[in-house]
Amino acid sequence: MITIVNYGVGNIASLVNMFDHVGADTHLSGDPDVIADARHLVLPGVGAFGHAMAVLNAEGLSDAIRTAVDRGAVLLGVCLGMQLLARTSEEGGAEGLGLIAADVKRIVPSLPGVKVPNMGWRDVEYVRDTWMAPSSAVSERFYFAHSYHMVCDTDADVAAIVDYDGQKTIAVAHGAVHGVQFHPEKSHRFGMRLLADFARLERGPV
Repeated sequence: MITIVNYGVGNIASLVNMFDHVGADTHLSGDPDVIADARHLVLPGVGAFGHAMAVLNAEGLSDAIRTAVDRGAVLLGVCLGMQLLARTSEEGGAEGLGLIAADVKRIVPSLPGVKVPNMGWRDVEYVRDTWMAPSSAVSERFYFAHSYHMVCDTDADVAAIVDYDGQKTIAVAHGAVHGVQFHPEKSHRFGMRLLADFARLERGPV
């Protein structure tokens, strides 16, 4: 069973529909006790970093997510949910969950014609052998919509990058903590593949 953190900040319905499409059972919860006891968590998110963290903190969900991770839960942050895994963000200067040694920076174009937010379909390059990478050498494209990006302290936590005015980290993996900047629920067959592989982690190694 995959528990999706329900805190009013995220495209939850689309995630539920995509998981259902790949045959994975999900449960929505905003109960800190349920979150803390979960074995497989998805942290969605859209909008502003500061607002999302304020809600998580006010509802007692920040500590619940950390507790779940400490107990060995598999966690996937999606879009803003990935950014919330970091220590801090330039978006309002809020503190994040601190589960990834990273900070979130605004995308500042260095080349003419580069638009912010980064919105649309982009080719993804996997730089580590994690469950997120496809089993075949097929090229994958995902849908993005973001103005901020995660900067990790170490390349060891970077799972995938995209070339958008230079390399940007768009997927991270540290132990059982994972995050993707793109929207798998909006990325058709590529998103289905990734979420199906995440669901299979329930029955396999972290």
